[in-house]
Amino acid sequence: MLELAWPWFLALLPLPLAAAWLLPPSRSEVGAALRMPHPGLALPAAAQASPVPPLRRMLALLAWCLLVAAASRPLWLGPPADVPRSGRDLLLAVDTSGSMSIEDMQLGGMAVPRFTAIQAIASDFVERRAGDRVGLILFGTRAYLLVPLTFDLGTVGRQLEESTIGLAGRETAIGDAVGLAVKRLRERPAGQRVLVLLTDGVNTSGELEPDQAIALAEANQVRIYTIGIGADALRINSLFGSRMVNPSADLDEAMLTAMAEATGGRYFRARNSEELADIYRSIDRLEPAADTSQSLRPVDELYWLPLAAALGVATLALLLPGGAWRRSLA
Repeated sequence: MLELAWPWFLALLPLPLAAAWLLPPSRSEVGAALRMPHPGLALPAAAQASPVPPLRRMLALLAWCLLVAAASRPLWLGPPADVPRSGRDLLLAVDTSGSMSIEDMQLGGMAVPRFTAIQAIASDFVERRAGDRVGLILFGTRAYLLVPLTFDLGTVGRQLEESTIGLAGRETAIGDAVGLAVKRLRERPAGQRVLVLLTDGVNTSGELEPDQAIALAEANQVRIYTIGIGADALRINSLFGSRMVNPSADLDEAMLTAMAEATGGRYFRARNSEELADIYRSIDRLEPAADTSQSLRPVDELYWLPLAAALGVATLALLLPGGAWRRSLA
């Protein structure tokens, strides 16, 4: 939409017409001669001033109108876009250890590895966090910050989808993952530091013990939501028949619960894909996304267009035959 920032400059448009009406007309006296003090000496009569061609007069008026239009500062306002008023800094820490390859989750009626279910459902969770800065940590034997905190949610989701089991090692460094998250979140505004940690096991690697990580998160006001993933029962077929096993026997629920409660978060248990999706919806309710009701309209300055046109029209008027500059060169 086109708008004028300083529309009052348009009041100057009739200024040339007002000047022509108020100022007295110039007089050119044909035949008048300059009298000299000595008898017999006189200069020839001045030639009558040639009238301004109508085309040049029109071009001058057009250049004036364009200059006034440039002075009124035309603006082009783009469509309004939502911008966040306030948002959370949310890190997603995902376990990529070897046990995440156990196929005890269901997607579309098919058995899939735990990590595949996390990729599918967590990507949807990330997309709903519009207005928040989201980052991604992968942890196995070591913890790595794959995507730093960013508003670019598409990049976070894409990096999660392209990750693989074992990318950070085959063991489980839960303490290191929490320590890395605290390091990245502690400089952010208090009350907006959130970590969502997904794992299917127990801390078996890393330099930071879980109790130390809990104390560190508590001291830096990082709220942790822990999710224990994995089914309670899985049928295994072998040459000797089938038997039921508990694939989540190593899940340290006591530690994950203590971590969440100490930091003001909650512990969730995801035994299947439906429960995992419900957990993400619960986190959305507990940590609602930023308010994006505030809008911003992009503004483009267009004053240079009439200004350039005015210069072009003025140049054209000077190039017309009979211009004063041409007579001076003659």
